[in-house]
Amino acid sequence: MPIVVRIDVELAKRKMSVGEFAERVGLTPANVAVLKNGRAKAVRFSTLEAMCRVLDCQPGDLLEWVEEEGGNR
Repeated sequence: MPIVVRIDVELAKRKMSVGEFAERVGLTPANVAVLKNGRAKAVRFSTLEAMCRVLDCQPGDLLEWVEEEGGNR
């Protein structure tokens, strides 16, 4: 998947647990796991906004585009 979710990096920087993050964002820990593991098909802007607010970061700190091997688009 060319979009990589970097929630785990931002949580580690802040020494914040998944449970605390989930509660503060308004998600279940299971849904945070889906996001962290790259299994989510979409993210609502309201959820992205809440994640950025809780982590005091920008969307680009949480999401990164990585070119797939082979360079096919």
